[in-house]
Amino acid sequence: MSNAHTGPMDPRNVMDMTRRALLGSAVAVAAGAVTAPTARAAEVTSLWREFGRTPLTHPQIPYVGRAGCHGGATRFPRHRVVADVRDFGAVADGTTDSAPAINRAIAAAGRAGGGTVTIPPGTFRIDDVIRVDRSNVVLKGAGSGRTTLHATKNLTELIGTYGSRYGGDKSSWSWAGGLIWLAPRARWESLVAAIRAKAWPFEGWTGNRRDEWRTLTELAPARQGSWTVTAADTRSLRPGALVLLRLADDADHTLLEHMCGGGPGPETYFWDDKTKLTSYVPYEWPVRIVRVQGRKVTLERPLPLDLRPEWSPQLTTHVTELTSSGVEGLTLEAPETPQQPHLLDKGHNGVVLQCAYDCWVEDVTVRHVDNGFGLVAASACTLRRTRVAGRGSHHPYFCREGSHDNLVEDFTIEERTSPAPAGTQLHGINVEGLSSYNVWSRGDMRMGTFDSHRGLPFANVRTDITLNNNGRHGGDASAGPLFGARFTHWNIRVTNGRAGLVKIDGLAPYSATVGIDEVREFDQIDVPDFTGDLHTRLELYGSSEAVRPRNLYEAQRRLNGAGR
Repeated sequence: MSNAHTGPMDPRNVMDMTRRALLGSAVAVAAGAVTAPTARAAEVTSLWREFGRTPLTHPQIPYVGRAGCHGGATRFPRHRVVADVRDFGAVADGTTDSAPAINRAIAAAGRAGGGTVTIPPGTFRIDDVIRVDRSNVVLKGAGSGRTTLHATKNLTELIGTYGSRYGGDKSSWSWAGGLIWLAPRARWESLVAAIRAKAWPFEGWTGNRRDEWRTLTELAPARQGSWTVTAADTRSLRPGALVLLRLADDADHTLLEHMCGGGPGPETYFWDDKTKLTSYVPYEWPVRIVRVQGRKVTLERPLPLDLRPEWSPQLTTHVTELTSSGVEGLTLEAPETPQQPHLLDKGHNGVVLQCAYDCWVEDVTVRHVDNGFGLVAASACTLRRTRVAGRGSHHPYFCREGSHDNLVEDFTIEERTSPAPAGTQLHGINVEGLSSYNVWSRGDMRMGTFDSHRGLPFANVRTDITLNNNGRHGGDASAGPLFGARFTHWNIRVTNGRAGLVKIDGLAPYSATVGIDEVREFDQIDVPDFTGDLHTRLELYGSSEAVRPRNLYEAQRRLNGAGR
């Protein structure tokens, strides 16, 4: 079966929309909502009406209508079945180590040019990492309630330990690596070699030394929201190719200021001692080319930021990506060991996507893990119908190291099944490290919080989520601001009334907080990083049941005509 998504939206479909059509879409979203459960009638927010007029350049709300695998397509590519793990020696007896057989089956599918590797119902013991390291390969179980991979070892035992590039004795398995690890083969091999050599393995798109790239072309100035760029040289560019937009900062940190919306606050902020933040620059944004006409290059997504000469905008090469691969229909269960003290995780981690583009995870549960699902330098990926269960996690979900345009939808974080040991930490849905234009949609968070680990994430959306807000956010001072511009929280139902990075109108510059329940402060009280007017918007505070549209991401999908 082919993917239902037939190609990128024509940029002119957005640029040529009339105000009447946009407002008509907004009214259609609200249709059928006669009265909210309280006396207050549901209403289309003024912010939504404003967004409809300027969907690509609204100052508070980011355009995320194309977040996710293949632009947010509802169906993923279907690859023909090429292997059954039992034919390679896997046994569903719960005692035989089936990891070698599963990895052999994945490798065989890769050599065949791709395909689906099936895992039948039953419990399969795995004593090693499952590596989805070939493009166009899908590892598919019989369903999260029928196929179980029982992981007996952690990443410290299997690979070793490596600390932080920022010093100290922290375990980087606290925010990286998975027992199911989707990453290109060369990237995986270089990471493991670096770890075993006690070296820091750079986790991003441009190699372990961050110099394994070359310039394809320099770019002319352009504005955020543009679908096209003007290239100095298009000889190395072709439709369908994945390239890396690379923006460097200048000595005055005007790129970082731009990520925060600009103005007096960011201009007077002291950036030079934010060494962890500046280690994330240059900003690297992967994107596919749609067409090349003369010097004009059309992209599959609009520009996330302005292109200015002082930032040396260019398109570059990158490490070879993992693409069109996925994991579906299984449960990964780790031993029910106590959660480790904060930042000393052993690496009983779930599923991680790294240097992955247009990849996905669907109908997957992880249980008793240190960290659940991770996006590390991953972009345009979708996590759908995922669940974190069991004894409690440090990061149920993390999104870091420059991950962009991802979609996490229909996700669940269950209540922990055992009390949290002393000295441990619970975050929730994390975003950090200049990650941008990511969406968390339709979530059921029975524990955790909306976690920014600083590192200036910007233009991210959390929408249509029920939250028992009992976690804490992280991030040290050297990582800089909690938020950049155009962060949006939309229709958030807080069941325990506790604040903590949910109501962000007093923290996030150029942000929107729309339709959230009333919250009260607790012991982790944050202050804004920037002085002066933050240019934030707050609508329907205390009235999550009244906000229309209910889901900002889905409304943007309807608005832009891309289809779901």
